[in-house]
Amino acid sequence: MSQPSEPQYPGPAPQPPQYARAGAVPEPRYPQPPSPPPPPPQAEPPVQPPRFAPDDLDYQNAPGTRLHFTARQRGADVTTLGTLALLLPGFLLSLLVVVLVSLLLDAWLGLPYWLPTIAWVLSGALVFHRPTEDLLARYLLRLHRPLPHERDRLEPVWREVTARAGVDGRQYELWIEDSHDLNAYAAAGHIVGVTRFALERLPSAQLAAVLAHELGHHTGGHAWSSLLEYWYSLPGRVAWRLIRAVITLAVAFTRYFSFLAAAALVCAVGVITFLTITVLYGLPLVLLAIPYLMAALARRAELRADRHAAALGFAPMLAEVLYAMHTTETQARRQAAVAGKPLAVPGPLARLLATHPDYPTRLHRLQPYLRPQR
Repeated sequence: MSQPSEPQYPGPAPQPPQYARAGAVPEPRYPQPPSPPPPPPQAEPPVQPPRFAPDDLDYQNAPGTRLHFTARQRGADVTTLGTLALLLPGFLLSLLVVVLVSLLLDAWLGLPYWLPTIAWVLSGALVFHRPTEDLLARYLLRLHRPLPHERDRLEPVWREVTARAGVDGRQYELWIEDSHDLNAYAAAGHIVGVTRFALERLPSAQLAAVLAHELGHHTGGHAWSSLLEYWYSLPGRVAWRLIRAVITLAVAFTRYFSFLAAAALVCAVGVITFLTITVLYGLPLVLLAIPYLMAALARRAELRADRHAAALGFAPMLAEVLYAMHTTETQARRQAAVAGKPLAVPGPLARLLATHPDYPTRLHRLQPYLRPQR
């Protein structure tokens, strides 16, 4: 049986539908989001000081550790002896002022003139008087006793420093100053003070270096000799300031009425000054040079205290502290210059009156203690 044939339709044969191949139709374009802004330039990391020592050390002696104290707990080095020698002219001038004031009190109140004089001469012994030191620390230096947590932080470090030096640390009093500056003090006979910044921010190793430096001031006699110099020269300084103020007011008053009267007063003051220098064998002229000599001795005392800390093994830690202080000072000057208020640069006379050497000098003097031993 034959198969039926497909029916024939008029017109062309139908074609299969055509489908688009992949990629034939372009994809629709959408608006692209804006590109993100470039990231801001990264600030340069702060310059880190060179590392001379470990970040921190645990300075605590084990309980029951035997401590060996040196037979010579404190002394008087060359700078102390020089300070005492330079104290003599100022002491004599101050003694003259005290005697004159005592004579006035004797004339007005009937008080024996020798009593205030002897009391003033003997008052220098109060440098080592503990209650007097307590008043000095509280009301003149603005220090306070450490709180319990501050004492727990400070005493182990102090114990390690004094143990290395062979010094009985219990003979000294620890004090705190509420300050945001990095500083420490050695005053009178037994005062050792540190700022709160040093106590809270410095690692134990660097805090020990600072305390070793201050201990060097005590063992070398720098603290009590500088206080004696200040106390025994105080009457002479006060008298000089009063005389200078009176002369300045007198010259200004007479010049208001007559220039000739002011000139005559200046001449009279010059004659009196010349006679005073002649009678006192030139002592007032020596007094003009004493502040510069005292400042030179103070700078030498700072270097000797640095050497004391370095000899105890704290040279690397002390170098880190000095470098950080030098960096802070340099940045402060740079920021002040950028702000249009540059800090004044000390002149030659101001540098001669400085009581501390500059930081590069102190770091240079520590170099022999930083080099590895061969």
